[in-house]
Amino acid sequence: MRVLIAGSSGLIGTALVSHLRETGHDVLRLVRRTPAAPDERGWDPPAGRIDDGTFEGVDAVINLGGVGIADRPWTGARRQEIRDSRIVPTEVLAAAVAEHGVPAFLSGSATGYYGDTGGVAVDEAAPHGRGFLAEVCADWEAATGAARDAGARVVPLRTGLVLSPAGGLLGLLRPLFKAFLGGRLGPGTQYMPWVSLDDEVGGIRFALETPSITGPVNLVGPTPATNAELTKALAAAVGRPTSIPVPAVVIRTVLGSMGEELLLFGQRVVPAALESSGYQFRHHAVGEALSAAVGS
Repeated sequence: MRVLIAGSSGLIGTALVSHLRETGHDVLRLVRRTPAAPDERGWDPPAGRIDDGTFEGVDAVINLGGVGIADRPWTGARRQEIRDSRIVPTEVLAAAVAEHGVPAFLSGSATGYYGDTGGVAVDEAAPHGRGFLAEVCADWEAATGAARDAGARVVPLRTGLVLSPAGGLLGLLRPLFKAFLGGRLGPGTQYMPWVSLDDEVGGIRFALETPSITGPVNLVGPTPATNAELTKALAAAVGRPTSIPVPAVVIRTVLGSMGEELLLFGQRVVPAALESSGYQFRHHAVGEALSAAVGS
């Protein structure tokens, strides 16, 4: 299968390109600079421009772009950047998928779509919740409309918190735990929708190769874990004890709504679409996923 990927240089994109090539797929990468390799094609999303011939023979487009949501404070300008970096490229790609008759469009989204679900388990049929990220995700998924209207198989990829030795959530927490500064956040009872990097890319490939999958897919591990369970498992994986918990009031005071949504919202998300379609998870529990990542 010939697959065109936007966002191929990020944590997920880099792993996905390697994984798809190892499993026999022909991968092309969209880049925002002048193409410098045979597998690169240029584009400029704000200008709505994609190099001529880019979609020749392409069977599927995978869209993984978007600036980080946890690396800078959520100022008004940063909120707009988070939205624009996701919605504008998605609209451009959806229009191109429709124009060129590409059969499948797998496009980024996140479990932030559900907002704060507390202890209630939610699958792909649940409505979007409240909060900045929930609204961004809802609009991000709506931006695929042109491709869906043209008859393409559209799969929003609702990604959870990716556990990888190369970065992501573990990249932020691991140094704290090694320095004996890692503890649960807030009450610790809030669910955190974790997924190993192996199952993130494996789940995307499975959705790509399974024509019966259409509509959103939750890319999360099969066994939900609370913040307390995740931090305990991480402490064990790095051989450190957990330290004093960080109270919710401190998180809200220091980080504002960003801390509220990223660290205190609970999302007990389950991967119903993957499980019902027969996907075989490599990591079933957060402890084994963290041990694998830390040992990598």
